[in-house]
Amino acid sequence: MKDFAEVRVALVHDWLTGLRGGERVLSDLLELFPDADIYTLVYKRDKLGGMLAKRRVFTSFIQRLPGRDHRYYLPLFPRAIEAFDLSAYDLVVSSSHCVAKGVKRRHGAMHVCYCHTPMRYVWDMYEEYFRPRQRGAFMRMVGGSLRKYLRGWDRRTAVRPDYYIANSQNVKERISKYYQRESTVIYPPLDFAYWRKVKRHVGDYYLVLSALVPYKRVDLAVEAFAGLDRKLVVAGEGPESKKLRASAAENIEFLGRVSDEKRAELFAGARALIFPGEEDFGLTPLEAVASGCPVVAYAAGGALESVREGINGTFFERQDAAELRRAVRRLEKMSFHTVRMRGSVARFDRNRFMMEMKGFIKGVLP
Repeated sequence: MKDFAEVRVALVHDWLTGLRGGERVLSDLLELFPDADIYTLVYKRDKLGGMLAKRRVFTSFIQRLPGRDHRYYLPLFPRAIEAFDLSAYDLVVSSSHCVAKGVKRRHGAMHVCYCHTPMRYVWDMYEEYFRPRQRGAFMRMVGGSLRKYLRGWDRRTAVRPDYYIANSQNVKERISKYYQRESTVIYPPLDFAYWRKVKRHVGDYYLVLSALVPYKRVDLAVEAFAGLDRKLVVAGEGPESKKLRASAAENIEFLGRVSDEKRAELFAGARALIFPGEEDFGLTPLEAVASGCPVVAYAAGGALESVREGINGTFFERQDAAELRRAVRRLEKMSFHTVRMRGSVARFDRNRFMMEMKGFIKGVLP
């Protein structure tokens, strides 16, 4: 078994354009492999913080193409990821939710994929991403023949990683279904020590903290709270921002992108986090619960692995505004024990992630 210091490592991530769950995983991988080089399709240094903003990053030709929204170049992503020359590396670790797992490595090198999800918008979440009333240029682009092409490429390149690590049982099942590959579950890292320091002082608002993209279903929360005499604070940015703001009632406030410090402040005062979408796993509910803030979550996907009815939150069964309103009213009749609530997510601590990732990779290196 080689020591990591003796191994030349490349970390491959789909794109680095913001600091979300996948990027937090990548940051911790950089602690495991401090000398690793980073490869990604697109890199926006000003949108990142900490270690990711300080590292040298190799980008694809997509970086040099015109336009601010790289997603419109989706048809070129497979070609771009395959164009990276990784012949100098002994170990490739991909952090993949789109095409990163399809990177090519030299013969004799090892490729471990940390899979956040198989490509959602060409498999089981196509309708959630592109609901009929939101159809536009991007929807048309990924429809029809291109969707078929991307599915074919995604399935063919599923053989490239030597090992898959899934970020949840939910994703493990999807890897098996779409890639016909086995995987090991290692949950993503929660900075439990940071979030448990948050001092609760419950205010008068509910909170959505999310990228403003269609599948997150922030529109459902906006619709639900339009019929509730409750304040909703929405923190996050994304292409749905303008549309959501236009449809929002007066009791809904939009903050845009917020820092970790502001996230902690929002968790401290929120009556509950509203989590209306179906996620592969979802770090935000864990951060909320570790902060002492309960969660109202849609009963599907990764939330079923972290939210516990009556312990740290409650569920609603259908993505329906009336159903969400009923769940909010139900939560208001519940009482939560802060120590027990925080303890319910302690098992997701980042120290556990680091230990399991290090053990797994050392175990498969020749």
